[in-house]
Amino acid sequence: MTTTTIKRSGINLEIREFLKLAVPLAAAQVAQAVVGFVDTLMMGHLGAQSLAAGGLASSVFQLVLNTTSGFVMAVSPLVAAAYGAKQHKQIERIARQGLWLSVLIAVPMMVVISHLDNVMLRLGQVQQTVNLADGYLDYILWGFFPAIGFAMLRGYVSALSQARPVMVIVVLGTFANVIGNYVLGYGKFGFPRMELEGLGLASGLSFWFMFLALFLYICKNQTLKQYPFWRELHRIRLKVLGQLLVVGVSIAVTIAVEYGLFTAVTFMMGNLDTTTLAAHQTVYQTVFLLFMVPLGMSYAVTVRVGQWVGQRDRQRTRQAGYVGIAAAAIFMGLTAIGLLVFRRSIIGIYLDASDPETLNVIKLAIPMLGIAALAQLLDGIQRVAMGSLYGLQDTRAPMLLSIVTFWGVGLASGYILGFIMGFGGMGLWIGQSIGVAAAGLIFLQRFHSLTSEKNFAKIKWDKLRSHHG
Repeated sequence: MTTTTIKRSGINLEIREFLKLAVPLAAAQVAQAVVGFVDTLMMGHLGAQSLAAGGLASSVFQLVLNTTSGFVMAVSPLVAAAYGAKQHKQIERIARQGLWLSVLIAVPMMVVISHLDNVMLRLGQVQQTVNLADGYLDYILWGFFPAIGFAMLRGYVSALSQARPVMVIVVLGTFANVIGNYVLGYGKFGFPRMELEGLGLASGLSFWFMFLALFLYICKNQTLKQYPFWRELHRIRLKVLGQLLVVGVSIAVTIAVEYGLFTAVTFMMGNLDTTTLAAHQTVYQTVFLLFMVPLGMSYAVTVRVGQWVGQRDRQRTRQAGYVGIAAAAIFMGLTAIGLLVFRRSIIGIYLDASDPETLNVIKLAIPMLGIAALAQLLDGIQRVAMGSLYGLQDTRAPMLLSIVTFWGVGLASGYILGFIMGFGGMGLWIGQSIGVAAAGLIFLQRFHSLTSEKNFAKIKWDKLRSHHG
């Protein structure tokens, strides 16, 4: 067998192993994103006021939840490295402390969520809207711990190459959430009509269902039972907990920076005019759903890179990263072509072309979707490249680079193009794309540099030895 044949078979194996993780994780992300879409439809049927309040509350909750989840996402690369190095006891320690970290983070954040009504009022929201939003938050906040715990367990089982149950459980949880929304929100089958409070309660219960289902699966699965982290939950190891925090804080800040960019752009769209904001929302809703696929891929590539780092195999580590990045580029490239070809049809899902009042929105949204198609291609690449860096447990530098590229480059250039040069919403999307492209190029270069022979030797010993044993 020639060297070329061996190399090709190694790449084929890596592609198969990557897809084995990426497909269920991406499917799970898409399923969760669909819930937001369905929730919005259900809120709309409760009335315009409920839609405004529910949308506000849901957005705020998701921002807090996704940012906070960054802390426990540190479990995935650390467990993957320990798994690759065959450090069974360390896998148990990391998972155990990950569960403790979920509790320690969830409790204060639940207190924060319970007081978000004051924050919304100070930000100029109408009292009636805040009252309705607060009712939703008062119920969904009880699902905050299981939501964080599920994120931790998802990273844990993925790091052990057991991602398929995540997809099944998320799909079942999504279905349960939709049914719960219908029953509790609208008062069906003898239940009281709770409206937004019912939607919040249904979402909270679905989080508990997914967390408990995945936890029980871990306890019963023959492979995962080898690492019984639940047996000595009273043991708190500050060293491992500290390592999780060191890695997790950077991930959480990076998520906040990324979400913050898109939130800021949305507010800037609103500053232009209502028509521009409406066009932006239709485009953003579309690309957000598609972005769930590279997001799932990024979780998969973090695991694959981390497992090879644990085995101290530099070539396979680099190969795993580039397989994931190439897969994201291919998928997002194909969807970008689809968006460009079917722009009018896609916008037609949200807006009625026969309605004269929506014509201006459609005229703005169609070229905006063209820019967004290119932007999502770049965004998918940068997100998976970032996931590759996370697999190397390199999180601090991506955090700092994200701040510079997303806010320093993306937001600044968007403001210049949109407001100063007068390109409006198109300028904001172009500027945002420039920031994302800059981040992608820098992350790619950094991954290539860190997996060079000289730098990889440092990662092997300095990074792994600090928390093995």
